[in-house]
Amino acid sequence: MAATSAGKTYHHGDLRNALICAAVDLATDGGPERVVLREAARRVGVSPTAAYRHFEGRGELLRTVRSHARRELAAAMERAAAREPGADDPVLAAERRVAALCRGYVGFAVEQPGLYRAAFCAAHPAAAGEPAPGRATAEPEIRAFTLLGEALEALARLGAGRSGARPATGAAAWSAVHGLSLLLADGPLRRLSAHGRSVVVDATLAMVVSGAATV
Repeated sequence: MAATSAGKTYHHGDLRNALICAAVDLATDGGPERVVLREAARRVGVSPTAAYRHFEGRGELLRTVRSHARRELAAAMERAAAREPGADDPVLAAERRVAALCRGYVGFAVEQPGLYRAAFCAAHPAAAGEPAPGRATAEPEIRAFTLLGEALEALARLGAGRSGARPATGAAAWSAVHGLSLLLADGPLRRLSAHGRSVVVDATLAMVVSGAATV
């Protein structure tokens, strides 16, 4: 059976997955800075040499963790949108979807700050003393941004009565939500009470929704 968390025994031939699980646990506990191939190997119970047969260095492992974190962020957004009640009014339904996606985004950052930072970390090629990775591979577009952009596009069409939103609208909305997430997860706003956090989140999402609807 494949490993699901650090320290679990891995099945023969599934060491790569066990290392990924250990690295994800490291990122969850302390962010991308904690993701080190040798530490992942130690947690799984194998030698660094065995780990290097599956990953060329820290950079490759960190990119794998980053991709995992980005998928988890998008999944949190989709779950939040799925929980949002529908509405007969299409404009209201579109507004609720945008707000729900954004709320899922912020919620993930607050609940999983280590993985959230890992989702947007710069995965450098390798740490000192580690072999550099081979050829670089193109990463898919961040699905969290795609989800938000599509929802904003739908809202803009309904609210403004024309086709499409300005290209920068998605980036502006993402910047607002991402900035708020960082402030709540690692910045000064992390000291807010649950009520205070809710007020700030609601105000930011209202700004995002109203701005998209009037583009």
